[in-house]
Amino acid sequence: MRETLVARIQQWLDDPGSSVEYAEEVEGRWAVRMRQQAREATTVWFTVLERSLEYQAYVIPVPPEAVDILRQALVRNQRAWRAFFAIDAEGDLLLRGRLLADRVTLIELDRVLGEIYETIEFAFQPMVSILAASRENSG
Repeated sequence: MRETLVARIQQWLDDPGSSVEYAEEVEGRWAVRMRQQAREATTVWFTVLERSLEYQAYVIPVPPEAVDILRQALVRNQRAWRAFFAIDAEGDLLLRGRLLADRVTLIELDRVLGEIYETIEFAFQPMVSILAASRENSG
């Protein structure tokens, strides 16, 4: 599983048409940074576990009063296949997912990265607008 991930990351880096611009292993996890149009870049963290590969990408902070961001995230989760919105312990919105070890293939890794890219492209700007509006209304 780790070898497959490392091979795909190298292929993303070597492909001039790929949005992946940087990758490195940090404390046992892989950070893969890809360029985006909706925002400058997104870093996807891949963690190889004993029986699965976990991945996550930071999306946006969610203040308690921004319920509409959470509503939008949950609605978008209905269409997701590989990456789902979740809230971490700090209250930040993430995209998260997991693949069983036998499902980690070069093609499936492309699908994971593609789904994260696409979800952020469609969701980020509307969520930033909601966040800005909630800050204006509370201030």
